[in-house]
Amino acid sequence: MSISAAMVKELRERTGSGMMECKKALVEANGDLDIAIENMRKAGLAKADKKSGRTAGEGVVGVKVSDDAKAAAIADINCETDFVAKGDDFVNFVNNVTETILNADVQTPEEVLELKLPSGKTVDEVRRELIAKLGENIAIRRFEKYNLTDGGAACYLHGSKIGVLVALEKADEALGKDIAMHIAAINPACVSEDQVSQEAIDKEKDIFSAQALESGKPAEIIEKMVTGRIKKFLAEVTLLGQPFVKDDKVTVGELVKSKGNAVIRFTRFEVGEGIEKKEENFAEEVMAQVRGS
Repeated sequence: MSISAAMVKELRERTGSGMMECKKALVEANGDLDIAIENMRKAGLAKADKKSGRTAGEGVVGVKVSDDAKAAAIADINCETDFVAKGDDFVNFVNNVTETILNADVQTPEEVLELKLPSGKTVDEVRRELIAKLGENIAIRRFEKYNLTDGGAACYLHGSKIGVLVALEKADEALGKDIAMHIAAINPACVSEDQVSQEAIDKEKDIFSAQALESGKPAEIIEKMVTGRIKKFLAEVTLLGQPFVKDDKVTVGELVKSKGNAVIRFTRFEVGEGIEKKEENFAEEVMAQVRGS
C-alpha cells in the first residue's frame, strides 16, 4: 500500500525515530501503525541488548529535593559521548528518573529500572527506546536517596557533571546550598575527623614519620612534627576542617557552628569518576556509530 507523509509524520511523533526508519517500518507493516510501532520497539530492545556491554563514561548527574526538604535524590546516569549527554532527550530522561526516585522507595539501580515514569512506561522501557534512538548505551549507574525525619536537605548542581546532596540538622536552604557548592569544588572525603579511618591515618603517619626522620631532629621534635602534619591532613580531607570556599578566613565547621547547625551527611557524584574510558577521537566515534547503525 502507499505510505503517506502524514502516516510517517504520525509514527515519528509517536516514536521519536527518524523519517527513513519510520517509512521503512510502515512499509514492512503494510501501513499498520500499531504493528509498525510494535516492530520498532522489538528492534529497539534488540539494539539495546547489543549495546549493553559498551562503556558509558559520559552522562549527567540529576539532583532533586522535595518542597519540604525532607527528601532528596541524586542520580548518576551515563551514556557514551558528551554529545548525547547534552541532548534534550537524555537530559529530560535524567530529570524524570531523578524525580521518580525522589518519590519512590528503591534501593538498587535494578529496582529503579522497574519504576514507572510520568509517561506510564518503566524507566527501562524508556531507556531502551533512547538507546535505539540515540545509538548509545545508557545506564543508571548509581543513585542516593535521603529520607529525613528531622532537619532538611539541600543540593547543588555544577553544570551537569557534578552534583551534591547535603543533609543538615536544621533545614537551611541557603546554608545547605553554600556547603554543597563547597563540596562540589573541594571534594572532601568525609564530614568530620571521626569518620576518617584509622588505616588512612596510620598510612599518613608512616609517611610523615619517614620524612621527619630524614631531618635528623630529636625524637620528641619529630613526634611534634608528625602530630602537626596529621592534624593538617585531617583538616584537609574533612569537610568541617576545610577553609570555606567562599571565605577562606573561616572553616566550614566554624561557618556551620555560627549558624547553630550541623552537617549530618553529604553525597557527591561526578560523572565518569572511577570509570576507565576508551579514548577515541570524535571523527572515529561518529564513524563507529554510522557503521553500527
